[in-house]
Amino acid sequence: MIDPKHIDDLACRLGELLPPGLRESGEELQAGFRGVLQAGLARLDLVTREEFDVQRAVLLRTREKLEALERTVEALEARLRGSGDAAPH
Repeated sequence: MIDPKHIDDLACRLGELLPPGLRESGEELQAGFRGVLQAGLARLDLVTREEFDVQRAVLLRTREKLEALERTVEALEARLRGSGDAAPH
């Protein structure tokens, strides 16, 4: 999940971008920004970097296994073609 401190920092930065007249109600607006950011990020269904790295490693292992299986199938098919040619018709 997203670190709440990052959301607070972003809300503060947004508050700093407000024109001087609106900065007077800055804390209230920052709370609103914070709520909107949290709701928006929750809808994105994000994963942590650790979860991403784990899934990436799983995908890499799966790809390696698939490539090995493809090579095995190709070798078996070649053997079948080779032994099929030598058989009498």
